[in-house]
Amino acid sequence: MIETLVWIALALGVIGVYLSWTAGRLDRLHSRMDAARAALDAQLVRRASVVVEVAASGVLDPASSLVLYESAHAARQAEEEHREVAESELSQALRAVFADADQVEVLKAAPGGAEAAEELAAAVRRVPMARRFHNDSVRAARALRRHRKVRWFRLAGHAPFPLAFEMDDEPPADLAERPV
Repeated sequence: MIETLVWIALALGVIGVYLSWTAGRLDRLHSRMDAARAALDAQLVRRASVVVEVAASGVLDPASSLVLYESAHAARQAEEEHREVAESELSQALRAVFADADQVEVLKAAPGGAEAAEELAAAVRRVPMARRFHNDSVRAARALRRHRKVRWFRLAGHAPFPLAFEMDDEPPADLAERPV
């Protein structure tokens, strides 16, 4: 009888340690996902800031400057539920304005334009990488949260189900090819 109780207690202990380890792993995934989201937010803000600087520089034609400025401002001011759309519209505006390689050359020819072009190129290249890291973190957290043991024992607590950040982040071809 005592031997059976010892084995039951040992089994419950092993199960408890395993569940605790799984909960810790899930917590680390959530932390990694939060850090990746903060990095993505920083890259999106950086891209919008650089676009505003380029639009306000007076180097581009007024129509292009206005399109870029309005798109960047909308992306910066967008509420969380509309942010993906606003950021996608900024990507589309960048592709529309810089679809012609001459626009990049005009920007580079202006005083301080070479640095602005490099900064803009770096900003538009970093957004897809940051989004990919974030979405990979989300995918890993989702995969663990779908396991029965996580659902049955509510190991995720009250954390919201992770959502990927889906946006059009394709950079303009002429900017993407520029070295940083």
